[in-house]
Amino acid sequence: MKLQDLEVIITAPPAPGWGGRYWIFVKVTTDTGVTGIGECYASSLGPSTMVHVIHDVFERHMQGQSPEDIELMFRRAYSSGFTQRPDLTVMGAFSGLEIACWDILGKDRDRPVWALLGGKMNERIRAYSYLYPLEHHDVNTFWGNADQTAEAATAALAKGYTAVKFDPAGPYTLRGGHMPAMSDITQSIAFCRPFVKPWAIRPIYCLAPTVSFQPPGPFGWALRWNGFHRFGLKNPSHPIILLKWPRWPAQSPRQSPQGSA
Repeated sequence: MKLQDLEVIITAPPAPGWGGRYWIFVKVTTDTGVTGIGECYASSLGPSTMVHVIHDVFERHMQGQSPEDIELMFRRAYSSGFTQRPDLTVMGAFSGLEIACWDILGKDRDRPVWALLGGKMNERIRAYSYLYPLEHHDVNTFWGNADQTAEAATAALAKGYTAVKFDPAGPYTLRGGHMPAMSDITQSIAFCRPFVKPWAIRPIYCLAPTVSFQPPGPFGWALRWNGFHRFGLKNPSHPIILLKWPRWPAQSPRQSPQGSA
């Protein structure tokens, strides 16, 4: 079984474009007729340019190869031209092509991909959701409205989520990467208060200020979060940092909290 054909599918989500301005999917077909689907993530160029990049990576490093040889194909793409560096554009293209290879292998063996990657560790895993406006919210003002975002968080809780992520300092701007000012911290604390009042102790909230602020800026926030023990910070080098783990009722300290699958 060899990788033979490639189709690149560009999908633009409807306004306001939640999840990205466009999504790039690939459909890879083998000479035996098995197809695999993957998504090219972190593509740093526009979609028309990325189509050429994806075809180039596939035709130079993958076409005619067995879908089993994922590590070999990755090394070809990663090391071609003696670069030996993680290029976002090339690796973004390869990411979707690799996913398609795993899809092909799972279908060919009639097995779930997790079984091919070492097996299942957990029956259920915890999940969080980003906050999105409800149908009656104004998408133009939602992310600056603490009451509406708290309402959306309550709706997420009703769906089974025990954690939500949001950006209390406001949307990212071209001036991102600055140290947080006291006004940023004050605004964030005022923004987060409506999240604390409606609930007991169960939910945890993950803040995502780190794209806008330079380290150690996010940790400066921790000094002002004494009363918000259910909040955590998302940091590039430490994915989620909980400022204080909550007292989960009727549960051993060694047990992981139950969450959405």
